[in-house]
Amino acid sequence: MAVKPRIVVVGLGSIGRRHARLLARRGDLIVEWCESDQGAVAVAHAELGLPAHVHASFEAMLTTAPEIVVIATPHACHEAQTIAALQAGAHVFCEKPMAATLEGAARMLRAAQATSRALTFGFQLHFNPGLRRLRELVQKGDLGEPLHVHCRVGSYITLVNSRSRYQGQMEGALLMDYTHQPDLLYWFLGEAPSGVFASGGQGGQLEFSSNPNFFNLNCDYRRPLLATIHLNYLQMPERHEYEIVGDQGWAMYDLNTGRVRVGRRSSATETVEDYPVDRDPVYVEEHAAFLDAVAGRRAPESPPADAIVSMRIIAAALASWRLGTRVELPPVPE
Repeated sequence: MAVKPRIVVVGLGSIGRRHARLLARRGDLIVEWCESDQGAVAVAHAELGLPAHVHASFEAMLTTAPEIVVIATPHACHEAQTIAALQAGAHVFCEKPMAATLEGAARMLRAAQATSRALTFGFQLHFNPGLRRLRELVQKGDLGEPLHVHCRVGSYITLVNSRSRYQGQMEGALLMDYTHQPDLLYWFLGEAPSGVFASGGQGGQLEFSSNPNFFNLNCDYRRPLLATIHLNYLQMPERHEYEIVGDQGWAMYDLNTGRVRVGRRSSATETVEDYPVDRDPVYVEEHAAFLDAVAGRRAPESPPADAIVSMRIIAAALASWRLGTRVELPPVPE
């Protein structure tokens, strides 16, 4: 009988517990946990009811030579833990964002290039069926030439559910929490913006807040194309929507309802398609794709060379917000 590979989930917050639960459900892995906070371990045991070996120290865990490591810790830990796990010989799945800074993301990219281990990042929205449908419409040319892409997320519940409340202390946390949207621009279009103009602020009489707690990005390209992203920590219930406008049609997707609307210029008609909104299958597909990459059956879905584009967009957006002017997308630091 083949020996099951060991996979260690590092960090037992809500996303770490979801990874642990769904990975254990596969049955073809030995799933272990790594968490220094005994309160978080107790919550995981109560919620998951899974027998698991628990490592209290990340460094000590690496000495046991796990085949695979899942990094689901706070953003500031991603760089050091990912690099250490790669250097220890593990394949690594790291939650988004890549790192706390573009420079840190560049160091992760170089570490991945120096090893044969697989590294991918947790942009699970690539596996959302409604977003896949939007991307398919773009890639097949059904909308004609894309001219405008818009992403909108308003989610006060993110602050309500935050365990560490780091968003109140970390400037720009809104962009780090919603790295998905800059990443999706690149995933939809296959090209990075040339520059960003960003504006935003902090306001409202709310129990929880961040600086900024509302933010707009205007991303321009070296051809007739504009992409906009609106993010806020204000709206409750949450809004989460996408729209792509081309010269032959348009498509809109509401992630909360699972509904895709498609308009076509040639027939002046609109059609409606509905997709499931259950989150678990999205993560199950993400895990399957990553494990296929580990086995060499496919390329990683979100390798560092792709994931770092979102970090470049965020770096430009934060610089633009602080300076009050358009900022060119920075190159990957040497």
